[in-house]
Amino acid sequence: MGLLDNLKAKLAPAKEKVGDLAQKNEGRIAEGLDKVAKAVDSKTHGKYSDRITSGKGKAQDALGKIAHKDAGGPTPPGGPTPPGGPTTPGGPTTPPTAPTPPPGGPTPPPAS
Repeated sequence: MGLLDNLKAKLAPAKEKVGDLAQKNEGRIAEGLDKVAKAVDSKTHGKYSDRITSGKGKAQDALGKIAHKDAGGPTPPGGPTPPGGPTTPGGPTTPPTAPTPPPGGPTPPPAS
């Protein structure tokens, strides 16, 4: 066995334990992430709010992946918030694109 194989074999039990602990304490960990994000945002006077929110979202996504690795499915409702924040109806949309012409047909005018 190579060095990496030895390390993986030795760390496997720790990885399982971390997953179990994350699953049992997911709510408390998420609350802690929220609390820390608010404290850091307060200390920086909102200057890095977008980066803090992004980092918190990524940490919550990672927590969800660790905690629900055995389930193999998506994170259950009430889990981590997406990095861009929660989605709401009527939120931002992408602008429409120009229609694709049928093969051999005329080309539509460029969108302005």
